[in-house]
Amino acid sequence: MAYKQGSLFGGTVAAKPAGKAKEAARKDSASPAASSAASPPADLKAQLDGAPDPDGQVRERMDALVRELERHNHLYHTLDAPEISDEEYDLLFAELTALEARYPAFRSPHSPTLRTGGALLPGLERRRHTERMYGLEDVFSMEEWRGFAERMVRALPEVPLVFWCDPKMDGLALELVYRKGVLADAVTRGNGEEGEVVSAQARTIRNLPLRLLGQGPFPELIEVRGEVVIFKEDFAEVNARREAAGQKIFANPRNAAAGSVRQLDVAQARSMPLSFLAYSVGAVDWGECQPCTSHAELMARFQAFGFATPPGGALCRGLAEVEAYVSDVRARRPDYPMQIDGAVAKVDDLEAQAALGFTARAPRFAVAFKFPAEQVETVLRDIEVQVGRTGVLTPVAKLEPVGVGGVVVSSATLHNEDEVKAKDLRIGDTVVVQRAGDVIPEVVRSLPEKRPAGSVPWTFPSTCPSCGGPVHREPGEAAWVCDNVACPAVRLRSVEHFVSGAGLDVKGIGKKWVEQLVQAGRVKTPADLFTLTAKELLDFERMGETLAEKFVDALAQAKDSAPLYRFISALGIRHVGEQTARALAGRFAGMDALARASLEELTAIPDVGPEVAGSIQSFFANPANQAMLEDFRGAGLWPQAPSAEKASQAGEGGTSPLAGKRVLFTGSLAMPRAEAQRLAEARGAVVVASVSKKLDYLVVGEKPGSKLAKAQNLGVAVLTEAQFMALAGG
Repeated sequence: MAYKQGSLFGGTVAAKPAGKAKEAARKDSASPAASSAASPPADLKAQLDGAPDPDGQVRERMDALVRELERHNHLYHTLDAPEISDEEYDLLFAELTALEARYPAFRSPHSPTLRTGGALLPGLERRRHTERMYGLEDVFSMEEWRGFAERMVRALPEVPLVFWCDPKMDGLALELVYRKGVLADAVTRGNGEEGEVVSAQARTIRNLPLRLLGQGPFPELIEVRGEVVIFKEDFAEVNARREAAGQKIFANPRNAAAGSVRQLDVAQARSMPLSFLAYSVGAVDWGECQPCTSHAELMARFQAFGFATPPGGALCRGLAEVEAYVSDVRARRPDYPMQIDGAVAKVDDLEAQAALGFTARAPRFAVAFKFPAEQVETVLRDIEVQVGRTGVLTPVAKLEPVGVGGVVVSSATLHNEDEVKAKDLRIGDTVVVQRAGDVIPEVVRSLPEKRPAGSVPWTFPSTCPSCGGPVHREPGEAAWVCDNVACPAVRLRSVEHFVSGAGLDVKGIGKKWVEQLVQAGRVKTPADLFTLTAKELLDFERMGETLAEKFVDALAQAKDSAPLYRFISALGIRHVGEQTARALAGRFAGMDALARASLEELTAIPDVGPEVAGSIQSFFANPANQAMLEDFRGAGLWPQAPSAEKASQAGEGGTSPLAGKRVLFTGSLAMPRAEAQRLAEARGAVVVASVSKKLDYLVVGEKPGSKLAKAQNLGVAVLTEAQFMALAGG
């Protein structure tokens, strides 16, 4: 098989040796280069009391120590090829620390001492990504993979079928921003459009270069994307120490890694054996640096810059080689040093990647092969019925706790009555459990041969378990629904959803506060939240003046800044998630227009079918929902689509030249592409991902690629960046 590279962990990453083995390797391989930096020149010692540095010897020594320590960090944490012992490294580190304490003005912005952490941050800032961090489309069979490849070829017939493949890691996605070769920021993936700034935490990751290795030139800007993981061997050691200390053990490496990075105590991140593996790139300004033209070349560049990359990455030519690679990774899944849940294939040619572009959810040039989940047996102790925000009753399996893929599972959704009947699930059954996609617990089947004597089929309740009211099941639907719009469970779930990340994303208002407010009867609908005052919140347990003010301020900020799509998503309309809400906000000027929409208007939207359209109309026809919407309007929460906002501000003519136009960007622009896209959307345009006859404007920068030729062949209007800015009024 052509993709093999001699060993499973080819490239820069190998299975990490145990601490004692690494220590022995260090002691056995000290080098002259290391000893030359081990002690300062004799005439420098006299200056260590903080005296002036007229000859520049102190600064020169500090720079040399930074370079040497970073070199040894790379040798130890990335290449697993240490040259000096821990004691020798500690001496160099202590010397640099002492010099920086006495000469703080000379401290390098990429000094290894920045990795030490220890600060408690006041809060995690959120920041938009220059270019959106997309997820990947999943395939679960070779037939689905070939279907993906066929769609890709139809979109771009000239696409070269050469792919870069590597394992799909189960960690925390992170973007590292380097300016002129020095780490400036680190941002989590978040919702793809914006994430949390975790720069201080990222600097504690030992194998992450604070300054790109090599002599340069370096890119003016490069956003390196990858995964923060904890290797399985290190994870076992961490949990063994925690168990010995009487502490709660971590459920799995991914949660431990994410929890260590996404928190305020930087010392906590430093205490964990985190590693970063680079696999892709966001925005890049190559400057005087030679640009990469292929993904394989990009991965080699990452390694030259000092990054570890996913083990076993390989170039595969043709679909068959990709399929052989995926089969081999699946067979050797237990042997990888970190948890993996699949394999990834990306078109190798970077120009072809840009030409293929993205759908609303994922790139058209890459796909993730998801592996079958691990399955285990346990006992079904009970079936509880929970009431959701739309009144839907959902049966939930309560299980004898069991470990599945590194996570202890004690419950799993059973979705609906039909699934329980189809699987003939009975209380007391021994059942097979897996984590769907290695994430969501799922009951696969029962084992009738292990069923206890006297078991009886489970029956769905005839009344709501929350309010005791009647329930009904619509013809042709699988779900039972509570008829009571005032059902306490429905109220609670709807308010929880409204403030959650899938809704209005109101910071600082969690489920516990929502539960108190709903149970007290103060909040009956989400609109009631905006009538709360700081004074009355003080009556609730554990609510102080400062917290009460923050609570009210968070709601006020959300009200003033909520975009239309988030408001639609927050309402909890059945079958309407964030993506459909975006589509609706792109079509209608505001809530009034959406409420008046006909079935024909709704089903004309790509993400809306007859069932979704009917659900939307039913929501707006409900008298209780109409009253709630009027409360929102009265509270001042009534957002408009960007195009409507622009039209109201446009003055003469009443609208922007870009309002309602379909716009696509290609090539390198003077401004970040994400900024150009946001500007277009703010002027009422719809930013699309591919060239078609429906495209109104193709905005081209330098090196536009194949999209320009395709647009010209279709007669699409082509704009320069300057012409676009003139239309946008920027």
